[in-house]
Formats: sequence, C-alpha cells, structure tokens
Amino acid sequence: MSQAIKRVLITDPIDKQFVESLRGHGLEVNEKKLSKEQLLVEIADYDCLVVRSGTQATADVIQAGKQLKLIGRAGTGVDNIDVPAATKQGVLVMNTPGANTISAAEHTCALILALSRQIPQAQASLKAGRWDRKLFMGNEVQGKTLAILGLGRIGREVATRMKSFGMTVVGYDPVIPANVIAEFGVKSLSLAEIWPVADYITVHVPLLPETENLINLEVLKKCKKSVNIVNVARGGIVSEPDLLAALKEGLTGGAALDVFTEEPPVSAGLLELLQHPKVICTPHLGASTVEAQERVAADLAEQIGQFITTGKAAGFVNKI
Repeated sequence: MSQAIKRVLITDPIDKQFVESLRGHGLEVNEKKLSKEQLLVEIADYDCLVVRSGTQATADVIQAGKQLKLIGRAGTGVDNIDVPAATKQGVLVMNTPGANTISAAEHTCALILALSRQIPQAQASLKAGRWDRKLFMGNEVQGKTLAILGLGRIGREVATRMKSFGMTVVGYDPVIPANVIAEFGVKSLSLAEIWPVADYITVHVPLLPETENLINLEVLKKCKKSVNIVNVARGGIVSEPDLLAALKEGLTGGAALDVFTEEPPVSAGLLELLQHPKVICTPHLGASTVEAQERVAADLAEQIGQFITTGKAAGFVNKI
C-alpha cells in the first residue's frame, strides 16, 4: 500500500541527488536550517522529516509534527531521534546503516596510526618552526593488540584493515557468537579479558544506557598504562571526565576522539580534554567523505521511494 507523503523537510545538509530523487517522485522538498523554535513551528506542515546528526528530533518536535508519518536519518545512529516518542505517535523512523561503514572504518584506522606516530602533534610542532625529532618517538602497530568493542559492520572493516598491519585483533560483542567472530580473524574475549591485554581499544557500539561510559576510570585502571582509546562511534561511550583524569594520572597512553557529548564542545572540562597533548581530535568526520554522503543520499532516497510507493522499505528501526 502506498503512503501519502507529499511534503518533505530536510534540516541538515545532504547530497543534492537525494533532493532530486525525491522530487522525481513528485514530492515537495524543502531544505531549511532551523533553530529548535523554528522547527517546532515548521514541522506541523510536513509529512516527512529528514535529518543527519545535527538536528535533534526530540519528543516535542515529533509531537508538533501533526502530519508527520516518517523520519529519515541520513546515516546510522538514531540517538538524536526520540524513537519511543515517534513510535507512540505512529511515526516510522528509518536509517541507512551500511552507507557510512567504509568511511567510519577508514577514519578509525587513520586515527590509530596517527596515535601510534603522533602525527598531528609532530605536524603542529614543525609548522610552529621547531624540529623535534626526538620528542615524537612513535611505536609500530605491528604486533600490538587491537581490541574492538562492537563487531558489526564497522568493527569488522576495522579488523580487516588493521590485521593487514600485523596487529593482533581481539573483540567483544554481546550478540555475535564467538565462532562467527572467529570467521573474520578476531578472537572473541570478555571485557574483563580485554582490559589487561589491549594496546588500542576502539569502540563501535551504539550509545545506549548499557554502553554509556563503557570506558571509564575504573576500566582504564585495569588497562595497560600505555593503552590508546579511539572513539569514532558516539560521544558518551567513553567517559570524557574519566579519560581526562586518566591522562593526567598517567594511566592512559593517549586518545583519538571524533565524537563528543557536546557537539560542538563548549564546556571547560571537555575543552581541556581536547587540548591535552596526548589527545587527537576531529570534529565528527567519521562519515564525512564524498563517497559516504553519496551512498547515504542514494540509500535513503531509495528507501523513501519504496515506502511511498509500496508502504514497505528497508532500514526501519521501529514498528507501529
């Protein structure tokens, strides 16, 4: 059964092919950068809202969407969408879980290598006019142990790439059986087994109550003092105050962060963490490649097109 969607509001930047595709289905599509207050007014006139990670589709926004039938997330994570509120109001939520996989995995690998050789710090030093070769002694990743927490699409791609660098890869996933994990060359361990052996820990899990602050001070005290932490998943999986404390106490070798509890960061404690000399940071660039954005746009356009013509599509994260 086709769905009566006529007007689509896009509130975050998205590849132009997405807009063209939806207009090809006869939809009215408007792209607007709105404040929360403006969104609460505008959403009342639309059947579909399309967001990336910038827009917060909170319960009050969803409730204001009196005609809202669908929220499309151009990307994977839906922690910026109140899915229970959408479900309660009869609004479907869909995402594009595979489109960002390669870009996020490559960014993770780049950060691991940048940590091992202190590349951003060395570049900053040289550009400041210094020649500090001895200051930036690095470490090879070959022979080191990489622990991947979350072995879904992105975690598996990271494992494949870093194994080619000669790393020993171990992992934890509460859903995927150990024999399946072994099929892509990763040894399944419990979290308790991972902490003392890992040289690098990278997280690839959604932000849920059970994963919030998964990496905290208590955990870091169980790890090697040289351990490096990488987060290209979601801010809040690594406790930022605890990570800063561990760095100050010499309990952690370094960290590379692409995501934060505040985006952009504004609080004093978070800014202090980002300015720490052993922290590499990027402004949520995991999916920021031309290829990923083209795939996201194409996948979401196809899914919405299927939904409006047949009432069915891939990528739904809820049921009504």
